[in-house]
Amino acid sequence: MDKAPAFNKISNLLEMIKFSHTIFAFPFALMGVVLASLASGSLPSFGQIFWICIAMVGARSGAMGLNRLIDAKIDADNPRTAQRHIPAGQVSVFEAVCFVAVSLAVMLLAAWMLNPLCFYLAPVAIGFFVLYAYCKRFTHYAHLVLGVCLAAAPIGAWIALRGDLGWPVLSLGLAVLFWVAGFDIFYALQDYEFDVERGLHSIPAKLGVKKSFWLAEVFHFLMLFFLLLVYPGSGLGAIYLIGVAVVAGLLYYEHSLVKPDDLSQLDAAFFNMNGYISVTIFVFTLDDAVV
Repeated sequence: MDKAPAFNKISNLLEMIKFSHTIFAFPFALMGVVLASLASGSLPSFGQIFWICIAMVGARSGAMGLNRLIDAKIDADNPRTAQRHIPAGQVSVFEAVCFVAVSLAVMLLAAWMLNPLCFYLAPVAIGFFVLYAYCKRFTHYAHLVLGVCLAAAPIGAWIALRGDLGWPVLSLGLAVLFWVAGFDIFYALQDYEFDVERGLHSIPAKLGVKKSFWLAEVFHFLMLFFLLLVYPGSGLGAIYLIGVAVVAGLLYYEHSLVKPDDLSQLDAAFFNMNGYISVTIFVFTLDDAVV
C-alpha cells in the first residue's frame, strides 16, 4: 500500500498549524516545571513531564487548528493567506475538524492524567482558544487574548505539579502574555491594509503603524519587568538574571530588525528571534536550578 498520500496528509496538517512554532511556548511550559520543582523541593516524575508535554502539544495543535478553521473564509480573501492549507484545498474542512477534535481530546486526556484541577480548567483554556479565533471580528485586543492563551503554558505546568498557584509562575505568565502580545502586534502589521479595508480589528488597525510599534516596545518592556519579578522567592539566582539580560538584548535586536517603513525582516524578527528568546530564558533558568 502506498504510504505517500497518508504521509502527505499528515505533513499538510502539521504545516497548517505551523507545528514547528511550538518552540515559542514549549520552553515556557518547561520553565513552569522548573519553578514548580524549586517551590516544592522535589523533582517531577517522568510521567508528569510526559503528560505536561502531551497536554502542551495537544493544546497548541488544537488552538491553531481552530484558528485556521474559523478564519478560513477571511484567509481566502486575504492575498497573503490565500494559499493556506484550507483555502487552497490542501486540507478539507472535515479533515481539519477531525484534527482539532483529536488534538483537544489529547489535551483533555493529558489534563485528566495530571490532576483533577488541570482537567477542570482545560475547558476554560479551550474557551480562550475559540475566543481568540473570533476576536478580530469584534475587538482590537486579540493580541492580548493570544497572550493569555500562551501564558497558560507555564501556569498549567505549575498547576499540574502542585495543584495550586504561586507568584513566580503568575509573574512568568504575565511575562509570556506581554511577550506574545508584543510580537503578535508585529505580525499583524502584515495585514494592516487588509484589516482596515475589511473592517477587521487589530491594534495596528486601531492605532496605526507607528503607534503600534511603540506599544509593542511597551509590551516587551513589561515582559522584562515581569521576568525580573519571577526572581524574588523563586529560588533562582544570578544565572537566571543573566538570562533575563540576554533576553533583553535579543528583544532589542528583534526590534531593530523591523521598522514602520520596512517590514522586510519581519519573518526573521517573528520566527527566528522569538524562538531564540523562549529557548534562551528556559536554558538559563534550568542551568540556574541545576547549578
